[in-house]
Amino acid sequence: GTVQYPAHHGLPTGRLSHLPLCSGGTVLPGDARAQSVTQPDGHVLVSEGSSLDLRCSYSYGATPYLFWYVQYPRQGLQLLLKHLSGQDTRVPGIKGFEAEFRKSNSSFNLRKSSAHWSDSAEYFCALSDTVP
Repeated sequence: GTVQYPAHHGLPTGRLSHLPLCSGGTVLPGDARAQSVTQPDGHVLVSEGSSLDLRCSYSYGATPYLFWYVQYPRQGLQLLLKHLSGQDTRVPGIKGFEAEFRKSNSSFNLRKSSAHWSDSAEYFCALSDTVP
């Protein structure tokens, strides 16, 4: 059946057949004129068991430190994974997530091979010019 998703917080009502995955964006302290992150996907719906991809691109003149955070309903931010080396690589995280850092196209996209209903949350890509 059809599941309705209230737009203001991304929580489903009724039986869950898709996962609302809302991506936001933030920049950690530093020079905001020189660094930024962009998450173009906004509100994403995926079927349970399907793969999910959330895109993140950044603008920064040097090698950035990059992070993905998740915020579950009525909870604080939780770190999913981080990338500190500046080398192109896949970064393993918690809960089956991974991110791929590609310096050539300034991206740090988050992926999970099989989404679960409990992944319904808000996801934030963050950049810092210092190691927190």
